Amino acid sequence: MDTSEYQVTGMSCGHCEVAIRGEVSQIAGVTDIDVSAQSGKLVITSAHPLDDATILTAVDEAGYEAVRVR
Repeated sequence: MDTSEYQVTGMSCGHCEVAIRGEVSQIAGVTDIDVSAQSGKLVITSAHPLDDATILTAVDEAGYEAVRVR
């Protein structure tokens, strides 16, 4: 298992969380998504390491910006 953490800007509510979860869940290999508008964090667990650009594109598609924290 691989875990990646991102700081997301612009999230303010549950709808924001749902939008991001919907985009990220479409990425092959993603096994778990923890997204919090309150903390601004997105934590993704995957079966194998994922390309950051793929994650950042999915977050962008949802209408937000993210940077990798770890």
